[in-house]
Amino acid sequence: MTENKNIKNYEEYWKFTNAFTDYNGKKFLDVLKICINFIDEFKNEEYSEIKYNRLQERIKDSQNINLISIRKAINQLVKMGFINPFLKSYNPDSLIYLDAKTNRKRQSILSKIIYSSSSFNSSVNEDSNLHQINFLINTLVENGSLDEDQIMALMLVDIGSIKDGFLKKEDLDMYVSIVKKSNFIKRKYNQIGYLINLLKKLDDIVFVNNQLYFTDDAKQIFGEDLKITTRQRNPYLHLLYKNQLKEESFSVFNAEKCMVEKLPYPILIASHIKPFIKSNDTEAYDPNNGLLLSQNLDGLFDKGYISFDDDGNIIISNKLDNDLKSHLISYKLDDVFLLNERKKYMRFHRTLNKEKLGI
Repeated sequence: MTENKNIKNYEEYWKFTNAFTDYNGKKFLDVLKICINFIDEFKNEEYSEIKYNRLQERIKDSQNINLISIRKAINQLVKMGFINPFLKSYNPDSLIYLDAKTNRKRQSILSKIIYSSSSFNSSVNEDSNLHQINFLINTLVENGSLDEDQIMALMLVDIGSIKDGFLKKEDLDMYVSIVKKSNFIKRKYNQIGYLINLLKKLDDIVFVNNQLYFTDDAKQIFGEDLKITTRQRNPYLHLLYKNQLKEESFSVFNAEKCMVEKLPYPILIASHIKPFIKSNDTEAYDPNNGLLLSQNLDGLFDKGYISFDDDGNIIISNKLDNDLKSHLISYKLDDVFLLNERKKYMRFHRTLNKEKLGI
């Protein structure tokens, strides 16, 4: 079994913070293109903070993004392997990614870039040869499947100290126990969500009932049931669904805002109340089965850590950190959004997550 000396500090974990969660979205592609053009234009100039600041200003001039989000966006591109640390070059596949005519083709290129070049220890001014996704995939090969607790446990692993390049079952179990004892999920739920989101976008692996499998293995295990549990969104219908939620928000706030926080975030998520995978074709694209939420609230709502009662009062899981609960307690879903059909979906959400919510 791996020795405890490999677990140096519970706060040392795979840091993958997203400025963007939609890797096919216009903002993600625009920022990537700006970075590539900048690197080409100044390829003979040594890296410096001044050079980095110029890139930030160029992005700011063309995109409606604040400087904190711009820094996150650039570092995200480095961590994912699209551009290299110190702005010295970029992955050649990044150009192919930008030129891809379909999201499906882009997904395959994304998978190649992530597997071959991503490193969560890298940043604009720091290089690393540690490849966390490779480690995760190799651990998936060894164990056959990974549940969400095990994926969270992997985020605590100092992969440079593991000679095999993967964890065996007994070592994985040890890290899972550490995750649970250290309340890692309460404190780092955002980073966990970002990693899960990334994994869901890669080729030939699939989540079934919150368990990660290689797609071929899942087909053998689940057979025809796999088609139901991994049903794909219709891109056009989903766009219309999100547009209706945006219009509903605009009609109330005179701007596209999070329906709960009432803030005009640059990225808002059309969050299903009754999960997409549990909805029929009508429910899946019914705007009453949705809320327009910020990324943070969407992550909590999607995972069942928060919900709302019939009066719009927020219900908060005791599994969340007290500081976070104190921050959330004042939030409320206004009556104008509490349509009768939406209340029905919300009752389903509360029932689905009643154990986690403690109701």
